[in-house]
Amino acid sequence: MKYLEKLRNSGLRPTKQRLQICEVLFNTNKTFHFTINDLSEKIKKQTSKKISLATLYNTVHAFEKKGYLKQIPINSGQAYFDTNVTDHHHFYDLKEEKLIDLKNSDVGPINILKKINGKKIKSVEVLVKLED
Repeated sequence: MKYLEKLRNSGLRPTKQRLQICEVLFNTNKTFHFTINDLSEKIKKQTSKKISLATLYNTVHAFEKKGYLKQIPINSGQAYFDTNVTDHHHFYDLKEEKLIDLKNSDVGPINILKKINGKKIKSVEVLVKLED
């Protein structure tokens, strides 16, 4: 199985449900933006099976911690996850509740003026919220 190593590297046992999660998340060449509820619905459509939200949360957060997924916080109560873990930016359509990739080349230079002692900037990601 091609996902066994990914699961084990994330500290997860390769159960049938976690392998199904991997199939949905990583068996595509397209970027996949999703919430946990989106992922639950997509798995249900593709496999006709329901996976508990606890299993989905635990698996997604383990993948994020290992660097296989990126979390994009939209507000204090909503976060999306992205299968594209490279540095890039996003548009967020407030009406459609949809995350759209924005290439680094589409954003001009960003100048961060404030510094925090003992810390260095790891990355800068822009989230542009769109409304009608």
